[in-house]
Amino acid sequence: MPGRSLTRRAFLAVAASAAATGIAGGLMGCTSAKNIVVDEQPSAEPGTQLTFFGFKYEPLNVTAIEDILRAYMDEHPDVSIVYEGIKSRPYFEALGKRLTSGNGDDVFMIDHDTGLIYADQGYLADLSDLPAISSFSDLVLAQMRSEGTILYLPTSITTFGLYCNKKMLSDEGIASPQTLPEFLKSCQIFLDKGITPLVVNNDISLKTLAMARGLAQTYASEKSVENIKSFNDNPQALATALRDGFDVVEDLIERGFIDTEVALKTEKTADDLDQFATGAYPFMLTGAWASVRVHDLAPNLDYEVVPYPVLEEGSILVVNAGTRVSVNANSPHLAAAKDFLSFFSRPEFIEHFANSQCSFSPLIGNAAPDDKALLPLSSAFEKGEVVIGPDDNLRYAIWEHLRKCVVAMLEGSSAAEAETLLLSLLEGGVSS
Repeated sequence: MPGRSLTRRAFLAVAASAAATGIAGGLMGCTSAKNIVVDEQPSAEPGTQLTFFGFKYEPLNVTAIEDILRAYMDEHPDVSIVYEGIKSRPYFEALGKRLTSGNGDDVFMIDHDTGLIYADQGYLADLSDLPAISSFSDLVLAQMRSEGTILYLPTSITTFGLYCNKKMLSDEGIASPQTLPEFLKSCQIFLDKGITPLVVNNDISLKTLAMARGLAQTYASEKSVENIKSFNDNPQALATALRDGFDVVEDLIERGFIDTEVALKTEKTADDLDQFATGAYPFMLTGAWASVRVHDLAPNLDYEVVPYPVLEEGSILVVNAGTRVSVNANSPHLAAAKDFLSFFSRPEFIEHFANSQCSFSPLIGNAAPDDKALLPLSSAFEKGEVVIGPDDNLRYAIWEHLRKCVVAMLEGSSAAEAETLLLSLLEGGVSS
């Protein structure tokens, strides 16, 4: 199905048929799969045709995007929009090739690290004049304005947490852990029974855990923004702070709570969910957006997602300005692309899209996702018990740097060696 254009109605019909026959994963979940949404009447000659490239490919997310495209095209009959979505890691490779070859899409998704690179290379249009800016919450505005010029609009606030199998915990008389000692004790109970307690993937699981532990004290300060910015001139201080997080990761590995061989092969939002959905594991570390997939994979699995229990007397919720959308500064349809992005940011659309990702709204009020399994995250979010990861005030490709560090630890490196590796990466500059 890659490369095939579908009308809007045909796209939904194929997606529904695939879901009914159990092949939706093959249609939309493979790394090479594409979803393309075009105008309902492709034979028409629109005045403007925009292309929108992104890393959202799950059926629910794509349907939400399709709803927004349909609404925009209904209001702007002279504009046609094509959306193409592929899985994140190959997506960023493809995005880079398109931009550097001069074939970049009009609108595309970025993350923290690619945003740093593409801003320096002049690929991101200034969005500061969009009327939608005033509707965003203070938390995300502080991120968007970190460099003065606004170069993306976030469409969600992404969160990360510990998935807890409530039945397995209840059978052992255990509640979902709220502190690091409780977490370690719970893991040991299951390990003593021959159960590997923790499902982790080879990307976001352990790096976000390390950030939660390593940066909790920094964010607890009233001068957290100043302290984060100070790391840009002192990479050693950042590496030292994150060493505390690496120590926790090392402890989890050394205690046998993680099967490192399995973890190195476990892809995020795929293999990890398959493992947890079996009901045979008490815990999993990943993004809250995966909850919708877990419900699909295991409708009867009773679980909840809690903030990372990584402090001696508490827990921390990792959040970021998620699913960032930018406009190509070199787009031949710059005004139309910016107008579409402003339309996308209307509350009725952006909150629908955020909810489809089991994420908080980035708009004022930060509406919480509907998923009841995520209620513990809402409480932490409201209390401000958060670490922003990655933070736009950091001028490092910290997302990719930390991935490399935790992969090295899964391969046998110590926390001290991970700290040394991180420092070398930080001193190498923005490029990942």
